[in-house]
Amino acid sequence: MDEQFLHLLQLDARAPFARIADQLAVSETTIARRYQRLRSLGLRISGQPVPSRIGLTRWVLRLHAVPHAASTIAEALARRSDSSWVTIASGGTEICCAVNTRSRHERDALLLEKLPRTPQVTAVSAHCLLHVFTGASSTWHATRFGTGPLTGDPDTPAPPITLDATDHALLGRLATDGRAPLAELAAATGRSTSTVQRRMDRLRDTGAIDFAVDFDHELLGYHLSARLWLRVSPAHLRTVGKALATHPEITFAAATTGPSNIVASGIFRDPHDLYHYTDQQLGPLPIDAIETAPILRDVKRLTTA
Repeated sequence: MDEQFLHLLQLDARAPFARIADQLAVSETTIARRYQRLRSLGLRISGQPVPSRIGLTRWVLRLHAVPHAASTIAEALARRSDSSWVTIASGGTEICCAVNTRSRHERDALLLEKLPRTPQVTAVSAHCLLHVFTGASSTWHATRFGTGPLTGDPDTPAPPITLDATDHALLGRLATDGRAPLAELAAATGRSTSTVQRRMDRLRDTGAIDFAVDFDHELLGYHLSARLWLRVSPAHLRTVGKALATHPEITFAAATTGPSNIVASGIFRDPHDLYHYTDQQLGPLPIDAIETAPILRDVKRLTTA
């Protein structure tokens, strides 16, 4: 029931408990108790702006650091307001993180000035995300225990929308609690509940907000997470990306710049499960090369962490 509950929350993070109770054939009281229990175990629901819909560019950074400094550098990146996830992988010397930039100045300040001047960083590569096939685009580590893609894959993305002070206040409160009641959202924005509902509908209808359901997958029996860097010929890029979007193991998949033109993230029960996935699911796809990096530690998973 916990897995089914989490999956229904991913499909609609703000779904009323009454509707979820009907879908799971239990009482609304049971769902409320389950929700509080999962929250005590670390469940977080966060509403995050979709970078591409508000004029931001998302970058995936791969940093290599001297062994004793990796944790310190990762924690410093996690404190940045423009980072949305930070992980340590590959023997504890590789740091991978996602950052959003609004302008060339912000990009250059980080990539050409800040990181290259950090003496403990031995190598930096930056990969611009070109197209998201599946996954919450504002949180890398949204857990997934259902089937089928959770987000759309539009061929032609819509132009960015403009946010005002009310929108930013609304997003700020939803980042803390994606299921905050309308009354709390109204108090946080200084607007009426009807106005807040209209603003919320606009953000959701235009794809400007994603609701991420974050939960420790180890509590559900998934003890291995890994990042996959795939090299695919341009003719098969969309085919492979859309195939990954249908795999329950994959929490995120996107086309990116760099020698590997698809990056994906997945959760697995154990190393054998990862082997079986690589052999049975990725093997038949037109993939030229795969690099697998087990994630050793999640330093930051949500932008409010």
